[in-house]
Amino acid sequence: MEKEAVFDDIKLSDDEIYYPDEPYCSEKNEEGEGASNVVFSREAPLIGKDPAGTSPGECCGCSAKKLNFKASEDLIDKENNSQQKKLSRQERIELGRVFQGAVASMDWERAERLIQLADPLTLNDFLCVGLDSVWFLTTKQEFQGITGLIKKIVCHGAHDFTRATLRTSFLASCVSACHSRTMSLADSVTVMAQRLQERLQECNGDEILKAEAGAKVQKFTEWALKCIGFHSRCQRARDRVSHSSPTEIELQLSAFKMFLELAGNHLSGRDFTEAFDAACFPLTLFSNSFDPGWASGISSTVIQGLLGMLVEGGADNVNQCFLEASRFGNVDVDLALGFASHYCKLGTMKCLVEEGNAIAFLGPLMRAAERGCMQVVQWFVKRGCRDMELCLALTAATSSSQVEVAAYLLPFVPSPVLTALSIEILKAAGERSGGSLQGVEFLLKSDFLGDPTATYSVADSIARSSDDESVPSDLKSFLREHWSESAFEKGMRESHEDFMNFMRVLKRGECAISLRDLPAPLRVAIAYMPLYRECVNAGGRLLSQRLRGQLVEAVRQLQGCDVPVVEVGETPRLMAVLEHHLTAIFC
Repeated sequence: MEKEAVFDDIKLSDDEIYYPDEPYCSEKNEEGEGASNVVFSREAPLIGKDPAGTSPGECCGCSAKKLNFKASEDLIDKENNSQQKKLSRQERIELGRVFQGAVASMDWERAERLIQLADPLTLNDFLCVGLDSVWFLTTKQEFQGITGLIKKIVCHGAHDFTRATLRTSFLASCVSACHSRTMSLADSVTVMAQRLQERLQECNGDEILKAEAGAKVQKFTEWALKCIGFHSRCQRARDRVSHSSPTEIELQLSAFKMFLELAGNHLSGRDFTEAFDAACFPLTLFSNSFDPGWASGISSTVIQGLLGMLVEGGADNVNQCFLEASRFGNVDVDLALGFASHYCKLGTMKCLVEEGNAIAFLGPLMRAAERGCMQVVQWFVKRGCRDMELCLALTAATSSSQVEVAAYLLPFVPSPVLTALSIEILKAAGERSGGSLQGVEFLLKSDFLGDPTATYSVADSIARSSDDESVPSDLKSFLREHWSESAFEKGMRESHEDFMNFMRVLKRGECAISLRDLPAPLRVAIAYMPLYRECVNAGGRLLSQRLRGQLVEAVRQLQGCDVPVVEVGETPRLMAVLEHHLTAIFC
């Protein structure tokens, strides 16, 4: 579905265009600082820090037909004087509208000129407007324009990073939610209001304050929806339509990350915590209108990336947000389980499974196995996983070379499952390995099929599949070099050549220290100690075929070539024979 269809039912009246209910700009408190916007905190749910703070009218105050800036010429003429006096409220409102129009039309030159006119409070407004627009980026040129503009705004004195972060986190969540709704926006707003009232009923506190908070948050949500509609229409006016492609999402998240890096230490852990709450809040309000596949679709990628950056910044309320999300119902508890497991929040995971009835273990389990998060993997296994979930998690750990996790999971996967899927497990692990085949090597050395003959056979089968394009070339090369029947034969030849070279040195060597004069056990140690050490250091239950071939040939030479055909399971006996000859020097 194209973006036009998603936002067609969001309309702005002529009056709403000019912010009739709330001021565009930040008001000043008694201390002279800009007021902060709505804070979704645990201690005081939904209560604004300052009634005169950010409001529903702060973003979308200008329609496409007003983007000719006719009313702004007088302001631009005052550029030389603007920083020497405080702007009036009406001037800040007008300047903000013009700036919003410049940003929406991607007129970066005009937007930069307007920065020169702004006083500190207006600069903070500009910072919010610029940051809000990152969730509608579609091209690299737009990314470069808006990030450059944000940097200039900060350089000129904008400093209210807290307000900008809280506000844009809320907006980004609304944008993500609106990309996958199944009902009209009008119906969504009605449902949102109902859900908000239900949430407020659960909160303790003064009823008047709760009513005021409810009204403010509802207006803020309506502002977000109007903002989305405004940007959508501006995009269509420029013949641009957002399709929420991976490229667009990467640009949007990169722009937000740039802002966080720019803010640096100006954002505290509490700021990140409140922003995380603000981002989670719309997901609860809009949950009834989500498309069933939203959690696994691309529309959720933005909010996942946003929440991840907020947690990295210091948000510590992941547990509380997910517990509240599950309590207020109709949220995707399986998506929440994925988030909770990613951040290793075992208490939240337990709640989502036991009280929220989350059942989708596979995705979180596989991602934990890929990351090597043993604590989360163990938690899922102890809760009880299906055989295929365990098998796929083992494959994920193997492909990421998470040997410790793979070693933990291997005993839990039934042998029949491993046998039936052995080739596919190795192929999949090799395909997603990213160049490292340590995980594949671990499975083979561990004799993951519990039968040396079967394990060697599977490796040889893949090594010989020259016509199978589904097998990664590096995996085939690795198995052919070390784990195939041809590798075993090559190992025997190499060991025989080493023996012959040693004998030539023994008989014809011209070194002053003649090997022939050394005791026989010492000569054996010189010839075979390197091989013995290599076998010991290899570890695992099985040697590679190449190393096993070298070992078989070495034992044949030590016992006068009077060795019957060696079975693949006799490696321990061969090692014992070699060790016996090597330790004879100490007898």
